[in-house]
Parts: sequence; C-alpha cells; structure tokens
Amino acid sequence: MAIEAQQIETLLREAFPQGKVKVTDMAGDGAHFAAEVVDESFRGMNRVQQQRAVYAALKGMMDGSQADLHALALTTKAPD
Repeated sequence: MAIEAQQIETLLREAFPQGKVKVTDMAGDGAHFAAEVVDESFRGMNRVQQQRAVYAALKGMMDGSQADLHALALTTKAPD
C-alpha cells in the first residue's frame, strides 16, 4: 500500500516538534523516500542512535515484509 510523504512528515514532526523535518518521495511510487531531520535531541547521539530514534517515530511503517515504507534514505543531525 502506497503512502504519502505527508504521512511520514506528520509522524516525524510529532516526534521532533522543535526540529527541522523534510521528506521527499524519491521515486514517485509512495514507497521510496528521503528524510532530513535536524533536531537538538540528536546532540551527543551517534548516527545509529539518531536513525533508531527516527525509525521509532515511524511506528512500525518499515517493519517486516508487509511494510508500507520500503526505503528511507536518512540524514540526521543536531543543529549547528
């Protein structure tokens, strides 16, 4: 089932309300996206920890073979 970038962005904005969030549909197929999340909560976290926080915010959208979201290229960091 295809999803829209807005659905992903909404979940990320809920999890990172003070952060900068940008989501792009990379292939126009509703399954392959890129997301940039810049949030103060990432300060002191390594990249893996930051990405785990983003995946947790997506509430299972990428879990298992029946996942709605098949690919998500992530850029995460704390603000400069």
